[in-house]
Amino acid sequence: MPNQIAALDQAQNTFIDLAVKFGPKVLVAVLIIVAGYAVGRWVGRFVDRWLGRLGLEPPVQLLIVRLARLAVLALFFVMALQNLGVDLLPLIAGLGVVGAGIALAMQGVLGNLAAGLVIIFTRPFRVGEYVSMVGVEGEVREIDLFSTRLGHPDQSVVVVPNRKIVGEILHNYGQVRQLDLSVTIARAADIERALALVNEVVAGNPRVLKEPAPVVGVAALGERAIGIAIKPWTSVADFLPAQAEINRAIVERLAEAGVDYPEAAREIRLVGALPAR
Repeated sequence: MPNQIAALDQAQNTFIDLAVKFGPKVLVAVLIIVAGYAVGRWVGRFVDRWLGRLGLEPPVQLLIVRLARLAVLALFFVMALQNLGVDLLPLIAGLGVVGAGIALAMQGVLGNLAAGLVIIFTRPFRVGEYVSMVGVEGEVREIDLFSTRLGHPDQSVVVVPNRKIVGEILHNYGQVRQLDLSVTIARAADIERALALVNEVVAGNPRVLKEPAPVVGVAALGERAIGIAIKPWTSVADFLPAQAEINRAIVERLAEAGVDYPEAAREIRLVGALPAR
């Protein structure tokens, strides 16, 4: 029993000595980290307001604000460690080794991050534009540091890793698209009247843009038919509805005007003579 009491007294004395020796330093270190968090938030808000005047892309602005907050917090954390008397050289060396291992294990993630920075700063496309790349297409909905989200015409969402975009062929339609329609009429039909009817249909559709001007003209000549190309411009959102509306209106107007379609060609082959009976 006396030994246990002596051990408890010794532990109590040791705890008191450690508290007296390191307690103020720990308290000051905690206060330094709390102050760093508060200063980081203030610096982040200041940088955010300043960058808002420059008109940067939202992902770029968010990245810079986060880096500013992280830099301030890291500075105060180093100050807290120095207050505790921690030797920073071995810590930095250890962090370097751990960082190298993490970098090797996360090559794909870091590749997406690097590609995301390239996309954000070079701006090959922006939110709201219609693009086609790496076998997929859609309207750009969001550009993150690691991936780009496309809104597909079938209302689905396509997520493309950024490393798949950089260095590949990219077709940027912008915020307008050109329809590629056509109609075939009989060669004997009145071509001038047919072109006038098609132009009326295109001009009368509210989804078709006035600028750039629509393109309507003869595209192909056949033995029995004439092909008319119809290429008006629409916004990205009106691309599919305008296509259906224009096709239907052209069918109705040509039928009302009596413009004929080419007759279907039939080919008859005689393989061999019938055997005599």
